Amino acid sequence: MYRSDRIGANLAAIRSRIERAGGDPRRVEVVAATKNRSVEDCRAAVEAGLTTLGENRVQEALAKMDEVAGAHWHLIGHLQTNKARHAGRFELIQSLDSLRLAEALAARGGPGVLLEVNVAREVQKQGVEPESAVATAVSVAGLLDLRGFMGMAPLGGDAWTAFSQLRQLRDEAQQRLGRALPVLSMGMSEDLEAAVRAGTTMLRIGRALFD
Repeated sequence: MYRSDRIGANLAAIRSRIERAGGDPRRVEVVAATKNRSVEDCRAAVEAGLTTLGENRVQEALAKMDEVAGAHWHLIGHLQTNKARHAGRFELIQSLDSLRLAEALAARGGPGVLLEVNVAREVQKQGVEPESAVATAVSVAGLLDLRGFMGMAPLGGDAWTAFSQLRQLRDEAQQRLGRALPVLSMGMSEDLEAAVRAGTTMLRIGRALFD
């Protein structure tokens, strides 16, 4: 079986999981998480119909971008302020985690962003604290094209509660801003069902897609 065929079969299985969890596969975007994946894997994902690729590290993404035709790149990992100059190479920065970074991106005419919120409340995870998420979102929206929120569930913990809180915070931010924040990026290979039930619009999938 060609690599793209295998990825295509995995994608079909993911969409079936979305449907069984009560979601509409046409309304939940699957972003291929390409951390540590080869250029060949990235090309195969595009051939299988997944044109949005999400990379964790700026340098790894830059090394792949010119080698993978037809891809739209998101940064889904932490962006250091000193690498903000590269943000324009991405169509969406999903991991905006501070007002300081927002200011650095705005100074360079940054792309669209999602506010990352640490709803897992784990020290090893990035993101603003839930208590400051709405106020930070309002400030960020005055600087950049804020499109929504992103978050991760706690490792081995209650994904449903974390994702539901993220959606609630997004809804509160929408009310404060008086406009829609349509993107909720939450859910990965192991917890996509909880994310779908909580209202995700975007899944970041690596293992279930490539393995």
